[in-house]
Amino acid sequence: MPLVVRSLTLEAAGVLAVELVDPDGEPLPGWEPGAHLDLRLPGAPTRQYSLCGDPSDRSRYRLGVLREPESRGGSAYVHDVLRPGDLVEVTGPRNHFRLEPAPAYVFVAGGIGITPILPMLADATAAGADWTLLYGGRSAASMAFTAELAAYGERVRLWPQDTHGLLDLDALLGSPRAGTLVYACGPEPLLTAVEQRMARWPAGALHLERFAAPATERGPADDQSLELVLADSGRMLQVPPEQSVLDALLEAGVEVVHDCREGICGSCEVKVVEGEVDHRDHVLSEAERAAHGCMMVCVSRACGRRLVLGL
Repeated sequence: MPLVVRSLTLEAAGVLAVELVDPDGEPLPGWEPGAHLDLRLPGAPTRQYSLCGDPSDRSRYRLGVLREPESRGGSAYVHDVLRPGDLVEVTGPRNHFRLEPAPAYVFVAGGIGITPILPMLADATAAGADWTLLYGGRSAASMAFTAELAAYGERVRLWPQDTHGLLDLDALLGSPRAGTLVYACGPEPLLTAVEQRMARWPAGALHLERFAAPATERGPADDQSLELVLADSGRMLQVPPEQSVLDALLEAGVEVVHDCREGICGSCEVKVVEGEVDHRDHVLSEAERAAHGCMMVCVSRACGRRLVLGL
């Protein structure tokens, strides 16, 4: 859907807040904390940006966009080309980082990873939950939305690396806490460090959103061919070891929405009718994986040699 850029605001060094509205002033589709929009920008790959405004305000969407030093075109276009009044094509909102109900939360944000966390803080506060946020950045000047965070007082700890060093995750996560969920978003080294500290916490306590897929080893399912059955038509497709399920579907003329091809955006989710999935995405929860009811076809395959998809 096309939206109009209402405003661009410099929130921190290299970070723009982008407000989008409907061209005709109509209410926008609703969303919940953790949701993101896909921006389709001219001459750039589709990129996902977290919604960081107020979910109850259906008149506008707000995104935080970091100017990436090695931008593939998306963030550079937003910072250098996009202006108020421009039309932007978006899809979504889509949410694979939902805030689950809990009596207490620990939030960890690194850099632009603060964006999906912002509406979560408001939601947790409104629900009366106990929570803390540890927010790190390269420097105080690079950390966005700190004026808004100041309203939460001592619940928020700002941790600029140039003055404080690395985040003290041992103190924050070293001891498991009953009834507490941990939500983290930021660069891969931070998320890896959080995962390491969470090893002794109860299963399901950690929720992550990644900017990019971490390096993974080649899985055993890559070494075998796979038979796909499309449930709606009964059509069968063969997927050779070197081809992804997504590419096999596209090659066969089956339309599948897709973007990142890394298993992090969730756009290529497909229903699984029959078969056990070798999940390789970084979107689904452990419970969702165990159910084998869906898969991200850009990266995941089958544990066996056959899958029936709801297509």
